[in-house]
Amino acid sequence: MRRFNSLIEVRNELTAGTTTCRQLVEYYLDNIQRESHLNAFLEVWADEARSQADAVDAKLAAGTAGKLAGMVVGLKDVLAYKDHALQSSSHILDGFKSLFTGTAVQRLLEEDAIFIGRQNCDEFAMGASNETSYFGPVRNALDPDRVSGGSSGGSAVAVQADLCLASIGSDTGGSVRQPAAFCGIVGFKPTYSRISRYGLIAYASSFDQIGTLTRSVEDAALLLEVMAGPDEFDSTVSKEPVPAYSELLTPAPHYRIGYIRDCLERPGLNPEIKAATEEALEVLRGQGHVVEAVDFPYLDYIVPSYYILTTAEASSNLSRFDGVKYGYRAPDATDLESLYKKTRSQGFGPEVQRRILLGTFVLSADYYDAYYTKAQRVRRLIKEKTDELLRQYDFLVLPTTPTTAFHIGDVEQDTLAMYLADIFTVQASLAGIPAISVPSGTDSEGMPIGLQILSGAFREEHLLAFSKLVTESLTPALP
Repeated sequence: MRRFNSLIEVRNELTAGTTTCRQLVEYYLDNIQRESHLNAFLEVWADEARSQADAVDAKLAAGTAGKLAGMVVGLKDVLAYKDHALQSSSHILDGFKSLFTGTAVQRLLEEDAIFIGRQNCDEFAMGASNETSYFGPVRNALDPDRVSGGSSGGSAVAVQADLCLASIGSDTGGSVRQPAAFCGIVGFKPTYSRISRYGLIAYASSFDQIGTLTRSVEDAALLLEVMAGPDEFDSTVSKEPVPAYSELLTPAPHYRIGYIRDCLERPGLNPEIKAATEEALEVLRGQGHVVEAVDFPYLDYIVPSYYILTTAEASSNLSRFDGVKYGYRAPDATDLESLYKKTRSQGFGPEVQRRILLGTFVLSADYYDAYYTKAQRVRRLIKEKTDELLRQYDFLVLPTTPTTAFHIGDVEQDTLAMYLADIFTVQASLAGIPAISVPSGTDSEGMPIGLQILSGAFREEHLLAFSKLVTESLTPALP
């Protein structure tokens, strides 16, 4: 069976009778087994996927199949699916199974998506390389000695290596877009509140957003169309109407595009990524779009403010994991205090412990105003400036990452280098706006480069239409 790049291609063959959902599932299961060294999946639901495929085949024959019939999907290990293991790739949730199905996951099921397994990620979605997982690093399919990116690394590699057609991940500060760039696929984060977070294990609640990893913009649009919308279980979700994103992918003839000058002049930016970004901008300029440099004076404050705020929220959110009611419990505890201390010390990995400690510190009485309050003010300035630029321009374009996929172990001991890997992605997260990473060629070693596009809040239909134009303009892009 050949590799499919979109659900449209799958549906064409299903309609022609040249394949079935059951055959698709068997194809992906074979690929998962063959590529198990990549460590993308923590658990494969083989029999369940086969049963779902048979049911969808029957619906297709009866003409009652949903929008996602034929789409084989993997779920990042932070998304609740009833009676299935849910661990956030952490030791502290050993043995835990979800008691309910999250809203986004339920909506996918209702439209006949076929779930094939649970995907590896950085522990509690904290990381930019998928090296913090309790289950070991995910390996890049193009070079297994290199990282996949994080935190949705398993989800990205599964799509990259043709282990499923699409993956559902989460994006707090770039956790969908950065691995998508490292793996040469499409990573999309919608506006904050566009998709319900009910059933998503919380890392930083004012940042977390469910996102998609696909091989086409069309699939990203369709998945958003299915998952978005109001939800009685999430009071923070938007009640804005949900457009038919998959039917609104025709771009306008001309756009106003801004690119952040400081991003392309950063000393840490890989020269080949800079050249690829400039080349993409020239292609767009040649198509008749207005392409202009803009100034963004807060670039140096993005990463510090992001990590102050997210670690503070993580400190609060992760306090519930204490070994009392579920998950791992330290076997050598002697009293309640030692139960808490030993369980959390043994159950959480070093990076999660580091972020909890940082968050507890910035929330402490003596430092709350000096750090947390100040970071909130900076976040407001970043949002206001970003919104101002997006009133002047339809889109902002910048690199997704400062480097291509680095080797496993390169920055594992350099926490600052790991945090700075998010420098170009956290702006959209702080501002709460939609952003997408699309493939933009490769470097001299054949590793993918990502181009990131930002738009105004709830302007996903415009962002997706423009992104489709960009991907078609920058071909060949997908490996």
